[in-house]
Amino acid sequence: MLGGRRVKKGSSLGNEKRSERLLGYALVAPALLLILAVAIWPVIQSFYYSLFDYRLNNPAKSSVHLNYSLDLEGYLQNYPFLSSALKQEIATANEDTKEALANVQKQLQSMDEEIRSDKEVERRYEQVDETLNNFESPSDEIKMVEIDQEVAQKLNETIDNAAKTLDEMKEAGELKQADKVTGLAKGLKGTIIEPNFIGLKHYKDNFADERLWKALWNTTVFTVISVAVELVLGLAIAILINKAFFGRGLVRATILIPWAIPTAVSALMWKFLYDGQNGIVAKYFADIGLVDKMGDLLTTEGGAMFAVIFADVWKTTPYMALLLLAGLQTIPSSLYEAASIDGATKWQQFMKITLPLLKSSILVALLFRTLDAFRVFDLIFVLTGGGPANSTETISILAYKVMFSQTNFGEGSALAVIVFICVAIISTIYIKILGADLLSDSAKK
Repeated sequence: MLGGRRVKKGSSLGNEKRSERLLGYALVAPALLLILAVAIWPVIQSFYYSLFDYRLNNPAKSSVHLNYSLDLEGYLQNYPFLSSALKQEIATANEDTKEALANVQKQLQSMDEEIRSDKEVERRYEQVDETLNNFESPSDEIKMVEIDQEVAQKLNETIDNAAKTLDEMKEAGELKQADKVTGLAKGLKGTIIEPNFIGLKHYKDNFADERLWKALWNTTVFTVISVAVELVLGLAIAILINKAFFGRGLVRATILIPWAIPTAVSALMWKFLYDGQNGIVAKYFADIGLVDKMGDLLTTEGGAMFAVIFADVWKTTPYMALLLLAGLQTIPSSLYEAASIDGATKWQQFMKITLPLLKSSILVALLFRTLDAFRVFDLIFVLTGGGPANSTETISILAYKVMFSQTNFGEGSALAVIVFICVAIISTIYIKILGADLLSDSAKK
């Protein structure tokens, strides 16, 4: 009986632990779903697009294609008119030319019959034809129809042979509507859509491109210098405003003003201040010898990098100070009083009390600022646009230019994934350092 009671008690404890575990998962599930929808899913989608040669400026690659497809809209806008033009050419051509044109026409008709031999393709064919006759544009779901690879290759071969023959006849002067006929043949060739899956080619090409490495170098230089300066200045400001003095609340509010200004607005403001003709900051820097002349700030590589770092430090130092101030306020004042009684100087108190107890707060502040600085886009985009000569072009700006300016979504998605990988590496390093620090602190306690 006692043994049975023990078993029953152990099983009930196991059920309670299992229930607590399930409850914990249920409480965390909404946050995990939100993270998946907001953060993880876009990265997965970007990685998927990066595996394709996906370009909006190329009709044949303006969407993802895993299989061969036929653009029925383009086909019906070229084939019927080409067939009609060939009939007109045959009616007025000599015997030799007539035979060659008839052979081309026969090949194209055989191709058309093979395309329409599939019932689904025939149904779409008639539907698109009716839509075009009504002067309407068919949807992508209707006009794009998948075809077998063997059929697609045969169609390409037929169209290539026809286009080559017509080009030769054009050069020989045997066609009366040469430009029209050859143009329609070339247009027909573009209706066969090939798969644009290229695997990891974008990553291979990017890592072999000097522009990517220069963008990564620019990003690293900007991140390291700006975050280091912001840490020193932010810590100094945090220690200052942590002291009790008259008007401390007003000073704290005033210090936060640069951080509260939208980044695009502050970047545009600094662009006027750095102006080579009327910029007051550019004039002061030239007067004190930081630059040779006013125009150097935004027109030289070194001046432009200094300009964006200076503007970022001005804007983001208050944020760093705010994070460190929160850490300073957790340090008991009794520690400083005891150290003062023992004869410790202010510098000794800072080194022995403030820095050790502020280590976790510093690591958290550095994590946030490093990630934010590494992903910088709006400040540099508005201030310099990545110039001059790509000297301030960061990895985020490069990804934007490739994706939106060049409308190359495949390569742009690959660059976005590279940014994510870099950010993940930085986060992992900081979290490991921060986790080790927290574990060591708990062990000491």
